[in-house]
Amino acid sequence: MAAKTGFDVTSVRVAFALASLASGIGVAAYAVAWLVIPAEGQAQPIGRSALMDKRGLALTGGLLPVLGVLLLLASALGAGWLGAPAWPAAVTSGCLVMIWRNGTGADRDALRRVVQPIAAAANVGAGSRRSLLWRTAAGVVAAVAGVAILASGRHRPIAVPLVGVALVLAALVVLLGPWWLRVARELMVERQARIRAEERAEIAARVHDSVLQTLALIQRSAADPARVAQLARAQERELRAWLFEGRSPGDVRARSATVAGAVAVIQAEVEREHGVVVDTVVVGDAPLTSGLEALMAAAREATVNAARWSGAPSVSLFAEVEPQRVSAFVRDRGCGFDRRAVGADRRGISESIEGRMARCGGRASIRSAPGEGTEVELTVATASRVGDAP
Repeated sequence: MAAKTGFDVTSVRVAFALASLASGIGVAAYAVAWLVIPAEGQAQPIGRSALMDKRGLALTGGLLPVLGVLLLLASALGAGWLGAPAWPAAVTSGCLVMIWRNGTGADRDALRRVVQPIAAAANVGAGSRRSLLWRTAAGVVAAVAGVAILASGRHRPIAVPLVGVALVLAALVVLLGPWWLRVARELMVERQARIRAEERAEIAARVHDSVLQTLALIQRSAADPARVAQLARAQERELRAWLFEGRSPGDVRARSATVAGAVAVIQAEVEREHGVVVDTVVVGDAPLTSGLEALMAAAREATVNAARWSGAPSVSLFAEVEPQRVSAFVRDRGCGFDRRAVGADRRGISESIEGRMARCGGRASIRSAPGEGTEVELTVATASRVGDAP
């Protein structure tokens, strides 16, 4: 700021420090300047990229209800003077969130240098009983002192109540910091494990729908070398597209943008690869979202299973788009099967159909009996998941 304004840098620092002690507005102004003024050697400020960060803007906007609740509580308790530092604190917090998410490595390192000593102080001696007692005693003393200052500082200069607020916050960090850190770590580990499990399940379903299905076709066509070579070349192209172009096997969304188009793609693929007629009917249409893409992938797997195992000369695929949900039905008049007789190592139904529908928030229902054919019903809400925009 000194370079931009031409003032002496020491004068600028003193002005910020005095403004921070007076009402906290100096800290907020510093955070805003950090966000909107380009750092030395950078062409644009952090704020420009922050404006495109929808997630960060949502997190920052979430601070406003919290601020409103705190101000209402302060007013109810007769501590309306807390409103003066509350707004600068909210502005500072929002700016720091955007800086952390959109800043450079140097910006994050600067914030980390501020946070690490506080976290270390909160977590020090967590496993030592003596240290725990000392930390508890220090936290209680700081809390009592802070409350006493707040109670007696209502009509004093704003700096005095701010000291009380700082002591209360320090007491909370000292007393509850280790627990907060442990809960945060556990939640992060649990979230990462859940994400990895979902990714493994999705990859397993994709591999089953492509590689394993092709290997089964190759085994059935072993007496036809030309057919085997054709299947192998098609699978090679599909795997290369997955590895190097990011197009997942069986991804109908890459070849069609609507439900009706996806049904046509499934019909053409199954008829070409399995030599079974697929009768399709589509009522209504809608753009493919992530939930509807999962629905179409599950319908494709159900159609392939019917073509491979039912023994029927044709398979029916019916899709219906309604305002609140989209449904797909796959029916055949083949030999049917007993679900209880399906081996545990067979994952086509449990993962590629039922598991895939469960992951997208939908539902899969399979009705079959030996000699009576099979019907697979798939349903998903049109907006079952956040982020389902096409």
